[in-house]
Amino acid sequence: MRPIRPGDRGPAVTEIRTVLTGLDLLTPTVPDADEFDTHTERAVRAFQQSRGLSVDGRVGAETWRALDAARWRLGARTLYHAVPEPLTGEDVRSLQERLLEMGYDVGRADAIYGVRTSRAVAQFQREVGLTPDGSCGPHTMNALRRLGRKVVGGRPQWLRESDAIRQSGPTLVGRTVVIDPGHGGTDPGVLVPDGSLRWTEADLVHDLASRLEGRLAASGVRVQLTRGPAPEECLPDVGRAELANSLGADVFISLHVDGHPNPEAEGVATYHYGTDNGVTSATGERLAGLVQREIVARTGLRDCRTHAKAWDLLRLTRMPAVRVEVGYLTSPADRSRLVDPRFRDRVAEAMVAAVQRMYFPVERDVPTGSIDVSELRAVVAAGTVVD
Repeated sequence: MRPIRPGDRGPAVTEIRTVLTGLDLLTPTVPDADEFDTHTERAVRAFQQSRGLSVDGRVGAETWRALDAARWRLGARTLYHAVPEPLTGEDVRSLQERLLEMGYDVGRADAIYGVRTSRAVAQFQREVGLTPDGSCGPHTMNALRRLGRKVVGGRPQWLRESDAIRQSGPTLVGRTVVIDPGHGGTDPGVLVPDGSLRWTEADLVHDLASRLEGRLAASGVRVQLTRGPAPEECLPDVGRAELANSLGADVFISLHVDGHPNPEAEGVATYHYGTDNGVTSATGERLAGLVQREIVARTGLRDCRTHAKAWDLLRLTRMPAVRVEVGYLTSPADRSRLVDPRFRDRVAEAMVAAVQRMYFPVERDVPTGSIDVSELRAVVAAGTVVD
């Protein structure tokens, strides 16, 4: 869909304003209810900020879905596993977060009432003496309100995900990593002319993805890219997440470079799934921290830190997933590095080291920058695995 932006009018704007008013982000004082005015733009930005979305003041497909989901509050309707189109909404996410706090395994709090959520509800119902039908109606809501947390001593999802990583062992051999070069096709991403040359985000991140693919494959990893060098169309983020899920990936890495009107903006930032109330992908958060530290240590890029976001790409993937913004193409300093193939080699090696460290037990982790990626390849070439 074409983004709805300041200056637009119509029924869609009226609907947006209605949702924002219901969330107490917009006061219905402006006479023209169908106008996307400055008040509406500020409210949209506040909504995007609170939901972990990109804050641009426009309502694109991702913000529209989030607004549609925000209509629902937990308890306002009966929730159940619908086929083929599952129920979605903020009420579903609130239920998932509540169940996670109580120790039930719903996977990621993705706001989708799928099979895993239905099973977790049925398990809860069985334990409190209700009919275990997997739907959340008034009786189940009353039982949820009566009970407190069941798991103490750490975030339940962190404990569950950390145990899964520990059980899988430290080796990279045989794992599946999906690498997602951002943009592509009709969407070049950030585009910067440079004399007779024209640098595009899509081309640079595909080259970086190919270098990362080669190093991971040499370390015994099965690697899949979400696109080739010149696709006809740009695959939407929902499609990229679905591809990673269908492949049963162990890790998902999305590669981007950033841009900003101010050429002084520079540095690397890494994003993982997280919401405004602290729910996060524990292993995604750890992987993001490792990727960020390894890239900063090995390249000298400015550290713009890690951040939690609820983008579709991170919310809908069912494995540790990160999005890495490897510098600003609009920064002369960062651009001079990004266009250097040797620099992209260092970035790729940093990410391989980060993925390897994620599978090390915390007590056996190694200092940032100390892993020699060539040694990982040598171990695989020799046909041995170090545990």
